[in-house]
Amino acid sequence: MDLTEVRQRMADGRLYVCNDPELFAEQGRRRDVLDAYNTLPFGSSEERDALLRQLVAEAGEGCMIESPLHANWSGANLHLGNNVYANMGLTLVDDADIFIEDDVMIGPGVTICTAAHPVSPRLRAKGLQYNKPVRICEGAWLGAGCVVLPGVTVGAGSVVGAGSVVTRDVPAGVVAAGNPCRVLRQIGEKDERFYDHGKPVEGFWLDA
Repeated sequence: MDLTEVRQRMADGRLYVCNDPELFAEQGRRRDVLDAYNTLPFGSSEERDALLRQLVAEAGEGCMIESPLHANWSGANLHLGNNVYANMGLTLVDDADIFIEDDVMIGPGVTICTAAHPVSPRLRAKGLQYNKPVRICEGAWLGAGCVVLPGVTVGAGSVVGAGSVVTRDVPAGVVAAGNPCRVLRQIGEKDERFYDHGKPVEGFWLDA
């Protein structure tokens, strides 16, 4: 199978051989750039931004991904909107497209996966893999240490609690958490009012 066919299979969800030597060679070249990104001093914002744009498929304005960033394909299939912020230790299994829309916040130690392997050990032994894209919609917040699995969409404005394992779509405008992640409640007017008049934050989360 030629590399063009492999790439098409990577993008459209069909099984392909993930340990193809040509794929490994391309990954190696891109990982060298990612290594350079991760070694930049914190204050090198202009150089960091330039390298980020070299790594990712596309990036809007005002994006910041704290190092270290870990990525299978060094962000080659990562699409960033405007004002995306990701804290330290973001891990991307970016074998297929990951879309992170405007104003998304990502806590430390988050993992976003697009790649999966067959359940059959016989097929896994052949190095077979398939991919499903992930989308994090505008204004969503992924809490520290959560894991987003292949094919998932997190809806606009939603909050995914720390440590959650997101196995299916999260609708827009909700607080969701757990393993597996489930909807806890809608985000509503009280979430706007709560922070007025110096009320204690702890009460808000206990009430969730």
